[in-house]
Amino acid sequence: MEQSRLTKKERHQLILSEVRRSASIRISRLATRLGVAGETIRRDLIELGDAGLLNRTYGGATISLVTSEPVIAERRQTMIEERARIGRGAAGLIANGQIVMIDGGSTTYEVARSLSQMRRDLTVITNSIGVASVTGANPSFRVILCPGTYDSREASVLGEDTVAFVRRYNADMAVIGASSLSVDGPSDMIPGSVAVKRAMIARALSTALVVTNDKFGRNSLERVCGLDDLSSIVTDREPQPALRAVIEKAGPKLHIFSGD
Repeated sequence: MEQSRLTKKERHQLILSEVRRSASIRISRLATRLGVAGETIRRDLIELGDAGLLNRTYGGATISLVTSEPVIAERRQTMIEERARIGRGAAGLIANGQIVMIDGGSTTYEVARSLSQMRRDLTVITNSIGVASVTGANPSFRVILCPGTYDSREASVLGEDTVAFVRRYNADMAVIGASSLSVDGPSDMIPGSVAVKRAMIARALSTALVVTNDKFGRNSLERVCGLDDLSSIVTDREPQPALRAVIEKAGPKLHIFSGD
């Protein structure tokens, strides 16, 4: 296919790929690379910038990067309804009798809270004190709490002992959260949490990422995995068209619980 005959969606995907590769890029270079006019690239960058998929700069663009994360107690006070909808939706994907790994986070906590009310006879493996507490209130659940170094900001345990412990088990599903979700996949700002997420993904037959819409189109410090490593993405709003197109191509099933 000639570059000049690319559709807008194909152009957007190539632009995002070029920006990820270089961290920043100039309009003139993109125009030459794609064989289109500079004005076409400017319009594309405006659309991608409005969608939160990149940051526009004078004459070009850079990736959108998250550099900090509020503590879990603060995060639980934001997007309360959205997290609750995601929690109920994700809990509905888990069958009775399954083994579920759930990592620490404000949205994963809502999944655990819904599970404790909706499902029976589950085995829950978690590094989160909050998740262990809420699921442990259901007498039919078997709850296994990981060892590790306690992180008071996240109310979770992390570290080498946690990762090694997770690797001892098999699970039907891993439920993980993330600080950000982009075309590169989920990423996270919490030191040590990514290693735990990766260990859970590796030991589970399927993985559900639970993420609120404010995380779309951004990157954080450390990449967790690729989109093709996820089985499901559970969220509260339709992703931007460019991001949705990449998700659909990668393969995870998108579950949207908007409340409309």
